[in-house]
Amino acid sequence: MVWIRGECKVSDEKKIIVFRLLDQEYGVELKYVKSIERLESVTKVPRTPKFVKGVINLRGIVTPIIDLKERLGLPQAELTEESRVIIVELDGLEAGFIVDSANDVLDIPLQSIEPAPNVFQGVRFEFLEGIAKLDQRLLVLLNFNKVLNLEEMDQLSKVEGL
Repeated sequence: MVWIRGECKVSDEKKIIVFRLLDQEYGVELKYVKSIERLESVTKVPRTPKFVKGVINLRGIVTPIIDLKERLGLPQAELTEESRVIIVELDGLEAGFIVDSANDVLDIPLQSIEPAPNVFQGVRFEFLEGIAKLDQRLLVLLNFNKVLNLEEMDQLSKVEGL
């Protein structure tokens, strides 16, 4: 919804942060994103899932850091100067997701978004929100609320409370 001249209008677009994993562009709705940070040193935490790389102290908040490629089952690649951490807030929990780069904010018309297929380039259906077709680009929209299940969110909340 958007407020225009004191009236509430339903928006026909979504604001999306575009990021890259390997050779594919992905997106997440801006409303979930708190910030995009350079990857700093990560403190490892024992007895966490393999995709949890550890925690960082981000402006006084202990924030779990998740390797998004590993979580999605994608091949690993070296981190570079372009690597970023997208800090999101999900159900009151802050978490950071490592991506290869984060480079754009787009307004995507809702009519450009198609339902998610069962699997797209190895990424499971439940992680997908949809596929946006933009001219010559395919943008995979992730549902970060599904990337972590409730049990994993509970584990991360304990890590966040260190």
